Amino acid sequence: MEVKKIMQDLEQKHPGEAEYLQAVKEVLISIKDVYNQHPEFEKAKIIERIVEPERILTFRVPWVDDKGEVHVNIGYRVQFNSAIGPYKGGLRFHPSVNLSILKFLGFEQTFKNSLTTLPMGGGKGGSDFSIRGKSDNEVMRFCQAFMTELFKVIGPETDIPAGDIGVGAREIGYLFGMYKKLTHQWNGVITGKGLEWGGSRIRPEATGFGALYFVNQMLQTHNIDIKGKTIAVSGFGNVAWGAVTKATQLGAKVITISGPDGYIYDPDGICGEKIDYMLELRATGNDVCAPYAEMFSGAKFIPNKRPWEVKCDIALPCATQNELNGNDADILLANHPICVAEVSNMGCTAEAVEKFVKAKQLFAPGKAVNAGGVATSGLEMTQNAIRLSWSSDEVDEKLHQIMHSIHEQCVKYGKLNDGYIDYVKGANIAGFMKVANAMMAQGIV
Repeated sequence: MEVKKIMQDLEQKHPGEAEYLQAVKEVLISIKDVYNQHPEFEKAKIIERIVEPERILTFRVPWVDDKGEVHVNIGYRVQFNSAIGPYKGGLRFHPSVNLSILKFLGFEQTFKNSLTTLPMGGGKGGSDFSIRGKSDNEVMRFCQAFMTELFKVIGPETDIPAGDIGVGAREIGYLFGMYKKLTHQWNGVITGKGLEWGGSRIRPEATGFGALYFVNQMLQTHNIDIKGKTIAVSGFGNVAWGAVTKATQLGAKVITISGPDGYIYDPDGICGEKIDYMLELRATGNDVCAPYAEMFSGAKFIPNKRPWEVKCDIALPCATQNELNGNDADILLANHPICVAEVSNMGCTAEAVEKFVKAKQLFAPGKAVNAGGVATSGLEMTQNAIRLSWSSDEVDEKLHQIMHSIHEQCVKYGKLNDGYIDYVKGANIAGFMKVANAMMAQGIV
């Protein structure tokens, strides 16, 4: 496999799709040596097939606001790979949504789902619709219009969407209600549902919980105790909330959260009522974090900056893709953190990842670290299929086991001769091999 040649071909086919091309290049570099040990993969053109989505649906979404004005947004569903199970991946409603971002997310989701050990393929979808400033009725009408097209290509044995940025419990409810009306069926076609109608316990916090289980496993592998360690977190949505909550339970101290306006530094630690306030603030639709500093004495708001300049033991990007760049990596490395782990999807730029790996920094990629969210969605699918509901402790135990298994796979494929564990390489190879072998077994389809 020649990575340069493959990337040149992809760039010609998909010009300008920076996020997607970045995600593909990272995986190809990691798996190159293993791939070249399998000539049968080359003969079957596994790489050429695995980097292209199996199917992409694009559609218009017309909806009417409360003033009677008509708006038109674009809807997408990228069904990336179904070799090991039905397509599985979230829906994102945000103005930044475009095909490049959804292809990158669907590509990453394919390997992330593979790592969970659950039978799920990879997919992603969404729209450039923004929920900010919209009334409940406007969001409902948009979700109903969106599902009017989406329902044609999803199903519990075909494609099971979930929530993502801009798609929470309210949106999932509206989407599911419209699917049920259109199909006359009640089934587990969407995950992230309410507990009263098929949802799984601890789903909202599962991504953050799973991330801390993985990070704790990383530290234990190196004989390091997480208790007493300081943690810098970005973001303050559900993912950050879960991470902050579990970190606190494990005895660590979270000292930062962030929003688009800047970040909060709280040397006393973000816990208890502070975590509750963080979530309440986000629930109002307000994604700025400055009010936190006005609410709690001792906390400081630093405008228009990222939290990576704060000295910490552990850094956890929890907001969005490419939020930690090469300059941020230099600042972090100068402060000698113990560990950096992507909780957001591709939270670090390629330059940042390269610097961490080159410096032999303990670092783990999002497809491994944040797999707890989709893993719990997979557990919700199982509960729906057998018409049972597990307790929080049962779901949490299964989540813990899955994250432990993911960590073992990363170590198996990522441990180098000098003892350093390249978690990026390990996660990519482990996820790829399972999907590639399934594709080989199913022929040229």
